Parts: sequence; C-alpha cells; structure tokens
Amino acid sequence: MALRFLYRAVRGALALVVLRLRAADAKDVEILVLRHQLAVLRRQVDRAAFDHADRALLAALSALLPRRRWAAFLVQPGTLLRWHRQLLTRRWTYPRRGPGRPPTAPAISRLVLRLAQENPEWGYRRIQGELVGLGYRVAPSTVWSILRRHGIDPAPRRTGPTWSEFLAAQAKGVLACDFFTVDTVFLRRLYVLVFVELGSRRMHLGGITPNPSGEWLAQRARELSGSFCGFRFLIRDRETKFTASFDSVFAAEGIEVIRTPFRAPKANSVCERAIGTLRRECLDRLLIFGRGQLATVLSEYLAHYNGHRPHRSLGQCPPEGRTAARSPDADTPVLRQDRLGGLIHEYKLAA
Repeated sequence: MALRFLYRAVRGALALVVLRLRAADAKDVEILVLRHQLAVLRRQVDRAAFDHADRALLAALSALLPRRRWAAFLVQPGTLLRWHRQLLTRRWTYPRRGPGRPPTAPAISRLVLRLAQENPEWGYRRIQGELVGLGYRVAPSTVWSILRRHGIDPAPRRTGPTWSEFLAAQAKGVLACDFFTVDTVFLRRLYVLVFVELGSRRMHLGGITPNPSGEWLAQRARELSGSFCGFRFLIRDRETKFTASFDSVFAAEGIEVIRTPFRAPKANSVCERAIGTLRRECLDRLLIFGRGQLATVLSEYLAHYNGHRPHRSLGQCPPEGRTAARSPDADTPVLRQDRLGGLIHEYKLAA
C-alpha cells in the first residue's frame, strides 16, 4: 500500500507540473472534459470503492482545495473529514496493552499442572510455594485459577490456630517438644520424641524407643540440651513421661520449662502441627517394620522438611533458608529429585 501511495503521489506531482506549463484555455477545456466524464461515471456507479491509499491521497488534497470546491470529490465533505481524523489517529496513537492482567506463560501453566498431577495431596498454596523455590514469582490466585480452569479442585486452605501474644513475641527463643507413636507391621509400638524451634520451624529428632522411661528421657535431654543454647523457654504438655529429671536438665542450661494448661492442645500448636505434617506426608504412607527403618525414614524426611519444604509462616522458605534463585527462562527445564523412594518430590532448576 505504501508503494502504491508513493506512486500516485509522484504521478500527481508530475501532473501538477504539466498543468503549470499548459496554457490557461487548455486547462479550462480539460477541466470541463474531466467534470463531464466524472458526471457520467457517477450515473453508472452507485458507490465508488476507495482503498486506504485513495483515502489518504484525497484527504491530503482536501486540505489544499478550498471548501467551496469540494463538490469535485465523489464523497461527502463529512467523509473527507472522517478520513483525515483517521489519519491523525493512526499518526498519534501508540500501541498499548489490552485491559486485564497479562496472560500466564504456558510453561508455568504446564508446570503447575505437572506438580498437581505428581502430588495429588498438594493444594494450590503448596504448589505456589514450590514455584517460589524454583524462582517463579507466581501469585497463589494464579495457581488457583490454573487448577480450576483445568478441572482440578484446589485443596482447601488450611489456616493454623491463633498464636498467643506471648508466643508471637518470644517465638525465636521458644522450643517445643512432644511425643507421638508409630505402630510397626508387627504391632509393636514405638515412641518418637521431637523438638521444634518456634522461630525457624526447624524440627529435631529427639529419639526413638519402645519404652520411654524417665531415665531414657533424662539421658536424651542431656545429649540434646547443649544444641539448644540460646533458647529461653521449652513448652511441653502434661504427659507423665516428662519427669522432673527431664525438666531439671533444661533448667541447668537456663531454659525454663512451661507446661501447657489442662485440655489445651492449642497451647503447643506448633509442635502438634509439625507432627501432623510428618504423619500426613510421610508416616501415613509407609509401612514401618522396625526401629532402624523408622530412624532412617525420619532422618531423610527431616532433611527434606528442614532444607527444602516451603513454609507459609516463613514466606514460602524452608526452615534452614534458601539461596536466592535466579530468574528462570520460560524454557528452563525443571528437574525432580525423589526422596524416600519417590514418596516425596523436590524440584530444582537445571544448571
């Protein structure tokens, strides 16, 4: 179209030069001939067809011709003015993005669906946390909409219990502990002692025993108390397994033992929730044959829990922190690392 317009402009300029060189009487006669031919064409054609180049040329020439002479055009004056406004609009209108949020990259949508397919127990918040670990800054609502658009029901959002003002102010100096049980395939019950740091959410394995006696518990407290320097309080429930000798070991290290009120499980909610997570993601999906296997399974899961698993209370970072991930490209492959024989998946960007 541009070449056609340039050709017609050059041709019109040459025609103007020729007209300047002709005599005035010859021009008048030629104008009469052209007007008569134009009248004949108007009787034969109901509506003339103009392309963009024709409209641009006529709109430009209308600025040079006085308004009273516009009867020579085949179109109405309003049409010429409209064409001229369209030329100005195209000249001064800049491209802009359409309304609404920018679309999500197809690679991110495919990755969200992959994580949801490979981990059926993950909700949209858990998937969003995994994407943050991979370097993709995606809003939770975006993950939610992708899952719903593909017919996948996002897991309900689980909100933790309300923290007391004391725990919120002293979280970094508070340690919590509790027992939970694991029944083996041979119907033997094992007792597991765990500690959780309220500030960092780091979980520690205190020990495994079939008989949690007071002597065993006091010995485990002596072995672990040195690694809990800097803590001011230890929260435990009123389980009879916790004896006075257990409390005295921590008191010697300057850690005050706080017992929860009667029938108040939320007072030790952080430890209770960590144990619940450990059961749902690991122990409830395995058969345990003995104490050695249980120790191996818990050690590997705690390495995942402390080093990779994102926590909402920590801004989707694991308890031991995470190195700043580079901004991934759309085509950067994502690798999967299996733990516990493929029971748990971890994802990272390819080097």
